[in-house]
Amino acid sequence: MTLTADIALESRDVAVDLVVETGETLALLGPNGAGKSTVLAALAGLLHPRGTVALDDRVLSDTGTRTWVAPHDRGIALLAQEARLFPHLDAGDNVAFGPRARGQSRTEAAATAARWLDEVGMTAHAHRRPHELSGGQQQRVAIARALATEPRVLLVDEPLSALDAEAAPEIRDLLRRVLAERTTVLVTHEVLDAALLADRVAVMDAGRVVDTGETTRVLSRPRSDFGARFAGLNLVRGVASDGALLMADGRLLHGLAESPVADGQPVAAVVAPSAVSIHLTHPHGSPRNSLDAVVTELEPHGHLVRVRTDLLSADVTPAAVAELRLHRGSAVVLAVKATEVHLHPSRPLSLA
Repeated sequence: MTLTADIALESRDVAVDLVVETGETLALLGPNGAGKSTVLAALAGLLHPRGTVALDDRVLSDTGTRTWVAPHDRGIALLAQEARLFPHLDAGDNVAFGPRARGQSRTEAAATAARWLDEVGMTAHAHRRPHELSGGQQQRVAIARALATEPRVLLVDEPLSALDAEAAPEIRDLLRRVLAERTTVLVTHEVLDAALLADRVAVMDAGRVVDTGETTRVLSRPRSDFGARFAGLNLVRGVASDGALLMADGRLLHGLAESPVADGQPVAAVVAPSAVSIHLTHPHGSPRNSLDAVVTELEPHGHLVRVRTDLLSADVTPAAVAELRLHRGSAVVLAVKATEVHLHPSRPLSLA
């Protein structure tokens, strides 16, 4: 079972081409306004896009042939940010609603609901109404309700965004279990969600897919600026020059090439902030990369401080910030070993 989508929505400036293979979870990442939730709405049939949406050989929408399959008949379920349970029904009846709507008898639907409530650990709360449940419990019921219809594809839109810090890890673990081998498109802003739940990632920006690939590759060697920020990495763009990256201002960044790149071809460098050290002068016996920069921001980052500059970010201790007397506008020298800089072929910035 393969979900394919060639979607264009002029009013929202969205144009994407996606393929989701059977049993695969594809995570859609991107900044606010990139078009991620719009894509889910188009797949679910809540919007009428130009282009086509197909599930295997079944065309769900096609403007060329004027084909249109109603949302309830697509075999696609949408799990939204909010649980959106029916307030007048208890948990069991909320989960049974979909199976009843698809022709199951009351007894059959109740059995289906009981099975899925057990799957999500909510059997003991089957007779409670939504207002009697916590946010995490409501989301568990919402997951059971979405899966009780046995959808061929599950669309998941920011499932943890409305949950508190205590409930989120439990729901994430639940999703990891129930999404296994289930065809899913997941929208998330959390790097941990993508790392734990997704087989593949597509990064969207301004309504276009700017990077796509296996989760490990996108998070460790991103090819888009948002992908790098999402993964907490530095991304520098330039062209190849004698095995190094030549920046627009003439600075060179030496590193290890993922694959050979001809001089003059677009190349990107990925550097972890933990690999970058900060000095006030060029250090003696310095690593191959020693670059002048200016501090643009200092941000708390766990027990460290993330020092952002006009070139790279670095994670340093609060003691180092105090010792170096760093502040916005400080002139610094960034040092990073060439072995910590990973170079790979890239595309021009406009295509990322």
